Formats: sequence, C-alpha cells, structure tokens
Amino acid sequence: MATQISPLAGKPVPPALLVDVGKLVTAYYTGVPDPSQPAQRVTFGTSGHRGSPFELSFNEHHVLAIVETVCRYRERSGIDGPLFLGVDTHALSQPAAASALEVLAAHGVDVMLAEGDEYTPTPAVSHAILCYNRGRTSGLADGIVITPSHNPPDNGGIKYNPPNGGPAGVEVSSWGEPVANGLLEQALSGVKRMAHAEALRAPTTHRHDYIGAYVADLGNVVDLAAIRDAKVRMGVDPLGGAGVHYWARIAEDYRLDLTVVSEQVDETFRFMTADWDGKIRMDPSSPYAMQRLLAIKDRFDVAFACDTDHDRHGIVTAAGGLLAPNAYLATAIDYLFGHRPQWAARAAVGKTIVSTSLIDRVAQRLGRRLYEVPVGFKWFVDGLFDGSLGFGGEESAGASFLRSDGSVWTTDKDGIVPALLAGEITARTGRDPGRAYDELAAALGRPFSDRVDAAASAEQKQRLAALSPDSLGARELAGEPIEQVLVKAPGNGAAIGGIKVIAANGWFAARPSGTEDIYKIYAESFASAEHLQRLLTEAQAVVDRAIAAPARPGG
Repeated sequence: MATQISPLAGKPVPPALLVDVGKLVTAYYTGVPDPSQPAQRVTFGTSGHRGSPFELSFNEHHVLAIVETVCRYRERSGIDGPLFLGVDTHALSQPAAASALEVLAAHGVDVMLAEGDEYTPTPAVSHAILCYNRGRTSGLADGIVITPSHNPPDNGGIKYNPPNGGPAGVEVSSWGEPVANGLLEQALSGVKRMAHAEALRAPTTHRHDYIGAYVADLGNVVDLAAIRDAKVRMGVDPLGGAGVHYWARIAEDYRLDLTVVSEQVDETFRFMTADWDGKIRMDPSSPYAMQRLLAIKDRFDVAFACDTDHDRHGIVTAAGGLLAPNAYLATAIDYLFGHRPQWAARAAVGKTIVSTSLIDRVAQRLGRRLYEVPVGFKWFVDGLFDGSLGFGGEESAGASFLRSDGSVWTTDKDGIVPALLAGEITARTGRDPGRAYDELAAALGRPFSDRVDAAASAEQKQRLAALSPDSLGARELAGEPIEQVLVKAPGNGAAIGGIKVIAANGWFAARPSGTEDIYKIYAESFASAEHLQRLLTEAQAVVDRAIAAPARPGG
C-alpha cells in the first residue's frame, strides 16, 4: 500500500478548506467526550495528548482532566516548585492554556506565564525547568506545553514535562492515563477549578521572561560567534510557530546575518502549502510544506525552519534543497563529536529504531557507543540530563544535544539549536550541511530511504503494534537472508511497538503512529533505489497481512 499523494500537495490550500476558527473554539468549549469510545479518551502518545474538538478527541474536558491529573501527580511526587506553562500558536492553544490555568491556580500551583503573553517554544520550557532546578534538591519545577506540535490547525495538544525537563516517561503516563480517564467518566467531578479572571489575579500566577533567558544562553550550546565572524547568510521560516519572535532577537543579540522570512501568525495557517495528504501540517521535514522557503533558498548560504512548537527542524541549502532529516542527523552527529572536545568520552550517540543506519556507521567511526531506542524522545531524557548522551535524535527531525561544556542544554526536542548548528557547520568547515553530508555518504555509504504513511483505524494500529517475529513467514528480505528481527530496541530493551527486520544491505520497520490515525513503514537500502523499492514492497506485504481484519468464523 503506497502513500497516496494529494493533488494539493505543495500548493496553497483553497480557502474553503481552511479551518473555521470560530466553530473550532466553540467546539472546544461545548463538546463532551464519551469515554466509552477509545478515540475520545485521554491517550498519551509519544509526546502528550492530541486531537480535534470536531472529533471529540481534544476539548476542554480533556484539558481539565489532564491538568487535574498533573496536579495530583505533583502532590503524590512531592513536586512543589513552580510550573512553567508554554503555549504555541494553534487556535486552540490559548483556550486550552486558560483552562489549564484555572485548574493550576485552584490547586495553588505557582504558574510561570510568559511575559506579554508571548508564545513559548517547547525547548524554552525545558530550558526554563532545567535552569530553575539546577543545584536544587527540593522545591523542583516542572512544566506543561500546550501544543499539538506540527499537527493540522484544527488540532490541540497538551504535554507534561516533569522536573527532568523532558517529555513525561512511561512511569508518569501509565499512572496518569487512568486517572484522567476516570475524571472524564465522572463528568469531571473532583476537578478543582476557579474562574479565569480570578486565576490571572491569583498570587500564585507569575510572569517569566522565557525569550530573554533562552536567547541569552544560546551561545553556550552553539558557536554563534563563529557564525557571526564568518558572515554566514542565514534565512529562517518560523512557519507561524511559537518561536516567531525569537529569531529576530537571536539575530540582534548575536549580530547574525539572519533573515526572518515571515513573522506572520495566522490561526488558519493559510500561508502554508499543503502536506502530502492535502492537509496543512507545519512539518519542516516535508518538502510539500516547505515550499515557501525552498522558493528563496538561493538567497542564503543555509536556511532552516521549525514546526509550530519549535521542537523540530528542517535544513535547506542552496544546492541541495531540503535535507532529509536522517541526512542532517548523521551530519550533525559527525560534526558535533568532532568539534566538542569538552564532551565526556562516555557520551554516546542516541538514535531511534527508525533512524538511518548511517548513524551507526558514524558512531562506529567516531568510536562512540550507539544507544538505539524506540520512537519517542522520552527515551533520551535521562542520558541528556546526566551527560551520558551527547546527542539524541529522531528520524522525524527532532533532536537536542549537550552544551559545549558537556552539561545538559534541554531534555526535550529543540528545533532551534540544530537549525543554528547548520550555520556553525557552514562557518567552521567552509561547507554547508548538504555538502558535508555528501562527503559523509561518499565515505561511509549512501543510504536510499523512504517512509510510507497511510490511514489506519485504531484497530488496525493495534494489530500492527502486536506484530511478532513469527508473523513474518519469511527468511529473506529483498533477496538477502534476514539477520535480525527486532521487537525491542537494542539500547534499552524497550518494546518498539512494531517490528524491525534487518538484512545485510537494508532494513524495514513498521509501526503505528502514536499521535495520528496513520501507520508508518520505514525502509532503507545501502544498495540502490531499486533495492529500496523491493524492500518497501515486501514490507508493505507484511503490513497488509498484519492489519487485515481477522476472518469471520464460517466466512
């Protein structure tokens, strides 16, 4: 089953298809989810709960239940420091933040709102938590980010970051999901709440300069002086996201030649070109969504974009266009471990199970340990926090890495620093990341990779997640003996929620999305484009068998 590319992909979206913000916000406040329906329950995917009021999968009931659950988790865990609250530019984010504050204030939680109600990127919240907690053993801070990440404009989302600054781990979500759903089942009985106007005036509601604190510290993780001195011409498209006002401040404070393509914020995101399926999706790794920046790439030495909460990056070069996420991850790792002499020798390379195997080859050449984990940035949090991981990266263009001195920067994905790192690579090596990748691939092998996305129901996703080695019914993959079949990640032994099949010159992995009604098949070949297509064909046959409805008795 191949990905079906919409005729609208890469084109401006017709006005008739833009979200009606008034109807959307009304649905947020008036919808009542039915917790007996799985799609309407609270579900923490790879990074929080997401959904749309139009489908009763995200509305005020969900937010109130989740934030009440966070307050109870804080109480049972002894977390009594401030809570940093971040908000992105989706239409539902301001209403959801208001709902969240009403519960937090009622519980007496000290809440840190952004000065001037500025939008707040995910990495700025992680950075704030870690900076506040540095050196403390009590009174620790945590945070909430109101964002559905790069998802379409009719989506809302909320995620919790505990005192380690990263996405909540399994130990938090496994406790919190049943509590939140229990509150939905009880029609929110037991949720403490106060009026929003009262919550804003509460003595526990404070203001925090997220943008000032984050920008002032950036020089400790990326060599911005080298970028300035080399006069690297950079361009950035914030894609109407939460970092929209950060970039001009970065350019001004560090005297960089950095052009902000647009500071437009529009809750319909009408300025975007449609993604592969005809939907608006602020995905900086998608060539369909990145048409605005690609059209002007020749104006810059290197350019980049970030998604709506600025925890994903996309790198564009004049000659190479948009770099594939895997290509840039491998390039960034190769560069960083060769230009960060203060990083500990034990600092490993972190990658997800579906990231390119070129990273494996880079790590081997560097003499660094490889730490391969399931999809989800939460698996990198502890390693980034204690410095045992120098870099953690996901195939979906999410990454973070240590400060230059080897200490923690953020433990959540940070789209801003990998973007600026592209400028550092250009400044300090004299070649942009696209050229650097070509040299890397020439030395270690050039992978051919692709990913198939297709619609899938909840039942189909469950069947896919339950795949086992015995489900294959094959001993060969694209003409080569199968060497490994993984259902657990080699780095930490955690279940990958799908399957990965490996042969000498290629592999495929299949897994359901944790946040969208789609499934994903990843494949990579170090042989040829034709070999890749054969891998995909065989992988798709496995997935087709896996998600097919079981035969009815007697049917």
